[in-house]
Amino acid sequence: MDPSAPSPPDLAVWAEGLGRRFGDRWAVRDLSLELRRGEVFGLLGPNGAGKTTTIRLLAALIAPSVGRARVDGLDLVREADGIRSRVGVLTEAPGLYEKLSAARNLDFFGKLQGLPAAVRAERIERLLRLFDLWDRRLEPTGTFSKGMKQKLAIARALLHDPPVLFLDEPTAALDPEAAAVVRDAIATLRGQGRTVVLCTHVLPEAERLCDRIGFLRTTLLRVDTPARLRAATASGRVHVRLAAPASPDLLAAVGADAGVIEARATADGLVAELRDPEADTPALVRAVVAADAAVLEVRREAATLEEVYFEVMGARADAEAAA
Repeated sequence: MDPSAPSPPDLAVWAEGLGRRFGDRWAVRDLSLELRRGEVFGLLGPNGAGKTTTIRLLAALIAPSVGRARVDGLDLVREADGIRSRVGVLTEAPGLYEKLSAARNLDFFGKLQGLPAAVRAERIERLLRLFDLWDRRLEPTGTFSKGMKQKLAIARALLHDPPVLFLDEPTAALDPEAAAVVRDAIATLRGQGRTVVLCTHVLPEAERLCDRIGFLRTTLLRVDTPARLRAATASGRVHVRLAAPASPDLLAAVGADAGVIEARATADGLVAELRDPEADTPALVRAVVAADAAVLEVRREAATLEEVYFEVMGARADAEAAA
């Protein structure tokens, strides 16, 4: 795409070869990405992978070292001011004025965005009610819990009605009820046609909310829908649901098959790890039937998003936990 040409109308974010270097170290390199309008895009990766730098780049808060991009149709370098006025950003640190009340915080930031007084008042009330902060609107922000500050920071990011929203760990430090409110708000934003880039370490949250997920370690390693990512990383596990619990004799009979790596009992049958699920599943079923077990269902188990994560990153969960 010619950077001087307008973006296709269905693209909210377009980047090609984008990178940022700090001294000799590349924080983000060769980032190419297309995000549709109304899409929730999850950005996953370990600490130090470049997620926050990517957000800062696409929000025009820092300039790229190389590459080009357009956000909401505007060029990242030549029209950076315009981009900053049309995106909302939630950083890891709320960055609120703690001596000001919640309402005055939002009113101050609304003035910086050039919102008329009547518009500010309407949006402040709507957002504070959405995040259950209306009754505390006149209290100093410094008296708020960390979770309340996080919700207020999200309200601030939404105040100027941005078409593109960048959220860096939006549910961090929130209790389950507050986190559910934030997730519902993100789903609502998607329904309004906004594009949301969501950085999170909560894999179930990413799977539930995101239309597509990108795995980042300096550069994007893989991008796809959660379902396709899980299917592509699917292991050789096959679940056989039985009318009665799997007996030790049945597990031994199944395990004797050359294609079975391991077989274990489950509450409703057994799970077998196969060398080649496509080729070995028929033999597995024949072995189960030959052992006089009644088969109710046979299905191949999909990989979990956690398994996808560690497969893409080339690391095991226990190895990262020990680091």
